[in-house]
Amino acid sequence: MQAFTLSRKEMSALLLSLTEKSEQKPLHILQEAWAKFHQEEVRKGRSLTAFLSTDIPPVLQKIIKGNRINGFSLADIAALGKLIEYSTLSATAMQNWVKRDFKEYLGSPRLGRKYSVNQAALLFIIDDLKASLDFESIRQLFRILFLQPERDDDDLVEPAELYYGYAELFEDIKRSPALQAQGVAERSASNEYSWKTDSTLRGAMEKMMDRLTHLTRSQKDAVRNMLMIAAISVQTCYFQALARQYCNAALFLDF
Repeated sequence: MQAFTLSRKEMSALLLSLTEKSEQKPLHILQEAWAKFHQEEVRKGRSLTAFLSTDIPPVLQKIIKGNRINGFSLADIAALGKLIEYSTLSATAMQNWVKRDFKEYLGSPRLGRKYSVNQAALLFIIDDLKASLDFESIRQLFRILFLQPERDDDDLVEPAELYYGYAELFEDIKRSPALQAQGVAERSASNEYSWKTDSTLRGAMEKMMDRLTHLTRSQKDAVRNMLMIAAISVQTCYFQALARQYCNAALFLDF
C-alpha cells in the first residue's frame, strides 16, 4: 500500500478547512494532494486502481465521508502527523509534550475528550521546531506569541494560522531558486546575516502579515521572526530525512 502524503501547506490547509476560517473543502484538499502524486494514473483513467492501493488512515476516512470532525484524539493527530512529509512525529512524543514538556500550552483536551484544531497544529509546530531548537527555546518563543498559556484570546496568532503561514513560506522558498540563491548570497556577503533584510523573503511573508491587522509593529515583528525560524526548521527536517534515506541506502546496498 502506498502512503498518503501531505505537504505541511496541505496539512495546515486541511486543519483550517475544518474550522470556520476557511472556504476550502477538506475533501478537495485531499483530492488535490492525492492527484499530485498520481498524475499519470489519472491521465490514463486508472484513478480507481491507484486509490485502492493507497493507505487511508481512519481519521482521513472520516473526512472523506464528510463526517463532522469535532476534535482529534492523540491517536488521530499521530496518524495525521505520519502523513506529513519529512515528519517523525510519534504518539509517544506527543504524550510527553502534553503531559510534561508543553503541558502549559497544550493542557487537557479542549473539546470534551478531543483536542482542538489549534492544539493539533501546536503539536505539529513543536515537532518542526525541535529539529533545530531545544524545548526551552521553543517555550520561550511560545511565551512571546501566545502570552498567557491558559488563555486563547490573547494569542498574537492562532497556532493553525501560524502553521499555515510558515508552511506557505517554506513552499515559496522550495519552489523558488531565486529565494534560495539570494539567501546564500546575502549570507556570504555579510558577517551578520539577517533574514529580515531580505526583501524577497519578506515579501513572501507579507501574505500572512496582511491578515494580522490587529497587531502592533513589534508584535508583527515577533510573528515574522517565528515564521522564518519555523520555515528554516522545516528545511532542517528535510535535510535530516534526506540524510536518513542515504544512510539507509548505504547500509542496505552494502552487499
